[in-house]
Amino acid sequence: MDTLTPSAILDHVPTSRPKSPLRAALRLLAIRTAIAVPLTVAISAAMFAVASLSPFDPLAAYLGGNYQFATQSQRDAMREAYDTDQPWYQAWWDWVGGLMRGDLGWSSTQSQAVTTVLAERMPFTLILSGAALLTAAALAILLGCIAGMRRESLVDRACTAFSVTFAAVPPFVVSLALVIVVAVGLRWLPASGAAAPGADYTVEAVLRHGILPWIALTISMIPWLLLTTRAAVVATVDSDAVRGARSRGVHGWALLRGHIAPVSVLPTLALLGTRLPELIAGAAIVETVFGWPGMAAVLVESAAALDFPLLAALTVGAAAAVLAGSALSDAAAVAIDPRVRMAA
Repeated sequence: MDTLTPSAILDHVPTSRPKSPLRAALRLLAIRTAIAVPLTVAISAAMFAVASLSPFDPLAAYLGGNYQFATQSQRDAMREAYDTDQPWYQAWWDWVGGLMRGDLGWSSTQSQAVTTVLAERMPFTLILSGAALLTAAALAILLGCIAGMRRESLVDRACTAFSVTFAAVPPFVVSLALVIVVAVGLRWLPASGAAAPGADYTVEAVLRHGILPWIALTISMIPWLLLTTRAAVVATVDSDAVRGARSRGVHGWALLRGHIAPVSVLPTLALLGTRLPELIAGAAIVETVFGWPGMAAVLVESAAALDFPLLAALTVGAAAAVLAGSALSDAAAVAIDPRVRMAA
């Protein structure tokens, strides 16, 4: 039998330590950022190309009711003034040049600088979407853990029935139901806007008017997150690691906190990143139903009127949000569980 000399033993010792979870998460974020930059540029160019194929005439939005009475020379002059006759790639290149200088351009539909439009409306969308996402994630994780730990119980059946039902109900149906029952029928809360007509925006008014949109958007986000968390908890409860913990006398909250939740939350984090497009679409629908002064209304107007500067800012912003959400959710999974390995 061969004996190992001290030098031979050293040859078998690993020379590099495994990367820490935090370092791996930061490396993943760096790679995703490098990928996101050219991808976002390609998305912006594709937006200009697709929008140029729209059958809508942007002059109809600029002239309003006077469009049908305008002469051809007047229409040509308007097209030249607003640069609506230039090819899409020239419009895209001009927009990129302005973006590099910090100028997002002028919104023809809002008669304001794009930065002003975003500054006035984006906070309303971010407040509504952020509050709904945080609330939906917290409720889904809590209820999913309880339902998964108590399979076939009344709580489990109620959570499953709620998720299956509202997963099939569009956000605008939930919004209309809340308006009819709570705002019109019971008159508990206002049905639209973020303040009373003619009144200034205040914290109290925004919070009161935002309750129904927040509830509607939260309900639309909960089902898939709850079902995913429940399924992950059920799978973890049946694992050998949890059985071993129970055999050592670990039960209840300590078992959930130390052995089940850290593993079960990973699929939910991954789903949060992939469901951001649904959140953006749902927020646009909910804002429209409740007349919330966010980005939904200007998004529709900019698309119909081919308001390229505003449409490009909204499209690129939405794409960047989706890419950032996906990268952050994956990075969080890598940081939480060292067993997770992602190259990009």
